[in-house]
Amino acid sequence: MNLHLLVPALFWPDPALPEIYRDLPLPGLENLLAKCSVTKDKSEGIEAWLCRAFGAAKQQDWPVAPITLQTDRAEDGEAATTENNRWLRADPVHLRLERDHILLADSHVFRISSEEAKQFTDLLNRHFAGNQGISFSPLRPDRWYLRLLEPPLPHTHLLSEVVNRDIRNKLPFGANNTFWRSLTNEIQMLLHEHPLNQMREARGELAINSVWFWGGGTLPESLVSPYTNVWSNDVLAVSLASACNIDHAPLPVDATMWETSARTGRHLVVLDELQGRAQYRDAYGWRESIKEMERRWFDPLWRMFRRGHFDEITFTAPDESSSKSFTATRSDSRKFWRRPKPILIYGK
Repeated sequence: MNLHLLVPALFWPDPALPEIYRDLPLPGLENLLAKCSVTKDKSEGIEAWLCRAFGAAKQQDWPVAPITLQTDRAEDGEAATTENNRWLRADPVHLRLERDHILLADSHVFRISSEEAKQFTDLLNRHFAGNQGISFSPLRPDRWYLRLLEPPLPHTHLLSEVVNRDIRNKLPFGANNTFWRSLTNEIQMLLHEHPLNQMREARGELAINSVWFWGGGTLPESLVSPYTNVWSNDVLAVSLASACNIDHAPLPVDATMWETSARTGRHLVVLDELQGRAQYRDAYGWRESIKEMERRWFDPLWRMFRRGHFDEITFTAPDESSSKSFTATRSDSRKFWRRPKPILIYGK
């Protein structure tokens, strides 16, 4: 059996805070990484990594929207027909002006109900009715879709690339740049005046005052999976597995439960709970999450590896500065001279 773990933000992204690793016992993870050979690539978001892994070629963007639409529409009871249609994700966000920055917050830090999403998008659809075929679909409270007949799709940045960052230099660009800036401004004015946002702010909740356009394109004609099974709660990973007609299941609670269900083959397990903590620089939350991940996943996997359970095990850890992959084969478990090092060393 081969196991590939995709673990975004496995290492803390801020090198100026090495003390985050102090008194952080991770023997299972450190022992596993010690047996691995490592390669380092340029940084890319988890969405880009998944698209590339499953053969979804980049269009003007990585075509996340038409791929995840298949899953969201199917779960919503709609026919998942996206062929020849151009789709963008238009996810609800909160923008905050901070000194000379405009920072973006996503649904990691706010809640939005299905009814709120429907009321927001109903307003937008009424306003833009008949305007160049613009139509918003809130198939999930925090995942909205824009179907576009014209103009050409813009180049955008992945949502994961802009969370908790200044967005001024990351707005849509390319063909019809003026149209997209104007559309965004108009949406922001409409949302700002919506009574729902006044009610949200009165309750101490963040206003939904903008959308983030990203992941546009058409449905790829063919996808190829390097895996036989995918275990994930991430909608893009699930959608890619479904499009490739391979087995997929929600992420089990821990590696022991996963082991009881996994059979021979090539398995992708997506452990993405650290990502939001790292994006929002929640140091305490990140430490607590990785300690729990050690208990539920890394330590049991280390014991499975020592028993010869895997032909090959790989960790891929994309972050804001690079993407590192650590790979070990069954024979590497016997290389006693590869001694564990503190996780800080691997994160450099």
